Amino acid sequence: MIVIREIAYLIRKEVLLEWRQKYALNGMLLYIVSTVLICYLSFSSRNEGISPPTWNALFWIILLFTAVSAVAKSFMQERAGRLLYYYTLASPQAIILSKIIYNTLLMSLIALIGYFVYAMMLGNPVDDKPLFIFTILLGSFGFASTLTMVSGIASKAGNNSVLMAILSFPIILPMLLMLIKVSRNAMDGLDRSVIMDELNTLLALNAIVVALSYMLFPYLWKS
Repeated sequence: MIVIREIAYLIRKEVLLEWRQKYALNGMLLYIVSTVLICYLSFSSRNEGISPPTWNALFWIILLFTAVSAVAKSFMQERAGRLLYYYTLASPQAIILSKIIYNTLLMSLIALIGYFVYAMMLGNPVDDKPLFIFTILLGSFGFASTLTMVSGIASKAGNNSVLMAILSFPIILPMLLMLIKVSRNAMDGLDRSVIMDELNTLLALNAIVVALSYMLFPYLWKS
């Protein structure tokens, strides 16, 4: 119960900080809207339009770079004095779980807004929309949990952005490929049993990342 209470307070703190520093959220929304607009202007000049596979791949690439911009600041924006203050107030497990939960909520909100703008400008070839939205939420959770943990590791290495890219690549790449495959199945409207293996793998990857974060972050936090 103590950990849950700490997580609730820390999430509330993150929301208040984000609300006061609206430029961060506005900047991410501006990035995703401007990127979609550029894609629209690029493909609207072609008579044949954009093919469904290209639509799908481009959508996930935009979300990936948005996630990097949104989540990479999790620990990199924290000053040493503030981290020391957190050390005296909450357990490391509560800190990492609160970061993951908050970043997941933030990424899910941005991803759904991005999907709405993307579909409005470039059309919506998705046939199974509930599955596609579920895939977006699953991908948002995967991106947020992975990049949050890697951001914590990079912050202990002097906020090395190169290290963050190297550490996140082996997990993000297979996750991105499976997300593209599942979302393509949703676009084609095929039976959901076809991609149950990919969905189970995505769920397992997300669970492993969260479990590793919960177990290993306390050792990283003490260093």
